[in-house]
Amino acid sequence: MFLSGIAPCLLYKVNVLFYIYVVLFIISACEAKVQLPNNVFFKAVFAFGDSIVDQGNNNNITTLLKCNFQPYGKDFMGGMPTGRFSNGKTPADLIAEELGIKEFVSAYLDPNLKSEDIKTGVSFASGGCGYDPQTATIGAAIPLSTQLTQFKEYIVKLKGLVGEEEANYILKNSLFLVVAGSDDLANTYFTYGVRLKQDINSYTDLMVAEASKFLKELYKLGARKCCIFGIPPIGYLPSQRTLAGGINRVCVQEYNEAAQLANTKFSITFDSLSKKLPQSRLVLVDIYNPLLDLILNPQKYGFEEVEKGCCGTGKIEVTLLCNKFSGTCEDDTKYIFWDSYHPTEKAYRTIVDQIINKIINSFL
Repeated sequence: MFLSGIAPCLLYKVNVLFYIYVVLFIISACEAKVQLPNNVFFKAVFAFGDSIVDQGNNNNITTLLKCNFQPYGKDFMGGMPTGRFSNGKTPADLIAEELGIKEFVSAYLDPNLKSEDIKTGVSFASGGCGYDPQTATIGAAIPLSTQLTQFKEYIVKLKGLVGEEEANYILKNSLFLVVAGSDDLANTYFTYGVRLKQDINSYTDLMVAEASKFLKELYKLGARKCCIFGIPPIGYLPSQRTLAGGINRVCVQEYNEAAQLANTKFSITFDSLSKKLPQSRLVLVDIYNPLLDLILNPQKYGFEEVEKGCCGTGKIEVTLLCNKFSGTCEDDTKYIFWDSYHPTEKAYRTIVDQIINKIINSFL
């Protein structure tokens, strides 16, 4: 009688303790890994642009630029290929994690998108997209103009969930990541020659004009804190070494100079634009030099291979060419690049660790 009476009580206490443990675990998992100043906070993270922050949107469109198959995602949640163009997390995931918002940023087109994902931000990015509208056409990707249309749809859904006032508050206090430009230069301009009637100076002017137009539209929709990634040293990408680096696959310096030219123009233009848009901050984040330092000084960061990706031969494989029959390296933590175009999670994490405080301090 006594034992039968105390058993439910003990069971209740155990259940309560377990519930408290789970809640505390979730809270601790979502705490910011960096110390945020009292006057800086972010309610959500949104991503626009190309494959660097495509969380799986291309899974749901008709394009060859997909990676929702092995070995992509080899180190993501036990080996799950989600459509991220890497072996693991992307910069969008890592930044959201560092800011204590959530561990993963979902793709807007994910058919299993949850209400909580909508409240804390999603990615609209599409592998193969660029500032130049022609870039998305070449890769059958979702252009930035359509990503904006999808963002408008998203806002309607957000207002339906939390109301207009709260939705506007979330947008005003969210971080907007914009990552594009590499495909414009590496693919549209240099590889496919679609814009070769223009010299590199006029083509980068076109890129800057399109980027500015996109950011203005994003501002009109409520974005106030925008973090734009600069273009990396694309001449060091394994695929570009193979395609344009000659028999010895040397770095293509012309490509790097084009990236630097574009970045210089981005910096001047975005700084000017930020001053013209009330209560906005457009921050150009230097990706060029952090990645270059990884490539030139790999041992400093625990890397060994800088000229090849981990997938297949590492010289040309990307998307469909990087598949379960390609094979992978034994230890991807020693590689800067996962395939011939995209970095590994370790490389992304190393770069994010270097830039996250600059991002935060930019919004003080």
